Amino acid sequence: MRKLYYMGLEPYQARYTLQLQEWNRRVFEKRDINYVIVPGETLSSDQAIVTGQVLDAHGRSYFGMSQMMNLVKMMKAGEVTNEDVVYFEDMFQPGIESLPYILNQVDASHRPRIYVRCLAQSIDPDDFVHVWGMSKWMGHYEKMVNEFVDGVLATNEEMVAHMKIAGWEAPIYNISGLAFGMDEVRERVNHKLKPFGDRAMRVAFAARWDQEKQPDFYMDLIEKWYKEYGDNVEFSIYSGSKLRSNNSSYMKRTEKLIEEGKLKLYEDLDKNIYYELLNDTRVLFNCALQDWVSNTVSEADALGCNVLYPAYRSFPETFANDHTRLYVPWSVEDAISKLHNLLRNPHHNQGHIALYNNKTIDRICDVLEGGGESMLRTSVDYRTHTRESKY
Repeated sequence: MRKLYYMGLEPYQARYTLQLQEWNRRVFEKRDINYVIVPGETLSSDQAIVTGQVLDAHGRSYFGMSQMMNLVKMMKAGEVTNEDVVYFEDMFQPGIESLPYILNQVDASHRPRIYVRCLAQSIDPDDFVHVWGMSKWMGHYEKMVNEFVDGVLATNEEMVAHMKIAGWEAPIYNISGLAFGMDEVRERVNHKLKPFGDRAMRVAFAARWDQEKQPDFYMDLIEKWYKEYGDNVEFSIYSGSKLRSNNSSYMKRTEKLIEEGKLKLYEDLDKNIYYELLNDTRVLFNCALQDWVSNTVSEADALGCNVLYPAYRSFPETFANDHTRLYVPWSVEDAISKLHNLLRNPHHNQGHIALYNNKTIDRICDVLEGGGESMLRTSVDYRTHTRESKY
């Protein structure tokens, strides 16, 4: 690889995209990769998600198309060659159809290799594209992308399986994790991790408050805990913006629990304040259907929190099949049983998840540089990798 053209995501205060470029930059420079960060123009300066759930619908489109304009300008100037790689942080990139349109008409010496990272897409039955009725046209978009890219990067084996049954034909690589920069995260608390015994007796929920994250399950757990054990634990929500949901019934129930003193809301958090809260939290709880690894688990694990997630889809792989930090999906009883243990002492495997995800960008670079054969999933026995513990 002569040069890497990096197509990142627009930064949002409430999302990990605020740090994503910096996490990548550090690894690129450590590996002495010649890279170009292809710039995009943001639609506003408020770093807020106004329309949509995961990224702002207008902002994502505007940023992505302006990025493509800059990349096309570089290609027109002859800066991009067949020895180069263009890497997209998201498979959905408005304006990406420009690439096959151009590449089919230029000399082979000006055709770079192209890789995209899949974050969810229509292969995920719980993704927001299904909530908003986008799946039919999005499926056609994905077929188009599969026709011209050199590789699609999946975050785990379960995602690979979903890609396979959807008929995706591009080479699929399982990078087994999400991009993460452990040092950058710890720098925000000055590398001073609070001793576990000195932390507040607090359980936190840091996923979006949308239906695919199942906040109603978290609220079921809270009510059962208060009924059986009282108010010895603070249950909280950490949100990088004003709390909102794609299901209005959740909001009504949330307000009721807050009024009853059973739930505490921390909202409009910037990253540093969020990390300070994690640094004073004992357990981060998750009950999502489709986090496909979860950046929140890496952040919490890096900052000395215990983590408790459902044994569902990607999470067994993320946790290296650690049964003591995974509960039976939809079982409030099992979740509470595991929660009792994780509130008492730091888990003996604490930090392992963060360390493994800290190497995800290196695994991505291995693929982009032409390696990564062990991550390639082409044969029909791809399911044999599911039961493996990756670390």
